[in-house]
Amino acid sequence: MNAEAFAKKTGFKTVCIPSPDKEVEGVYIGDLLSWVMGKAEQGNVWITIMSNINTVAVATLADTSCILLAEGVMPDENALEAAKTKGVNILSTPLSAYEAAMKISELLR
Repeated sequence: MNAEAFAKKTGFKTVCIPSPDKEVEGVYIGDLLSWVMGKAEQGNVWITIMSNINTVAVATLADTSCILLAEGVMPDENALEAAKTKGVNILSTPLSAYEAAMKISELLR
C-alpha cells in the first residue's frame, strides 16, 4: 500500500506527504541516526522520536516510505521545510514506538 493509504488506514496524523505514492513495505524503529542509515530498508516506515532536519536527511538516504514520529512529537520548522523539498513523508502519532509498530504489524499481515 502507498504512504497516503497507509496514513488513512492507521489514522496516523499526516504532517506532510509530498510523496504519497511511496510504498510501505515494513517497519524500522530507531533513534540513533547513524544506525538507522545502515539498517533501515527502502520502503520502511521509520518510527522515531527524532524530529530535526538530520532525520529528514537520513530518511532520504535510507529511502524510507515515511517518518512516523511517535509519542506526539512534531518536526521543527527546518525539518518540515526540508521534508517538503526532499519529498519525505512525515506522520505523527501519540502512540509509543512499540504501540505504533504493533498497529502497523497488524495492518501489514
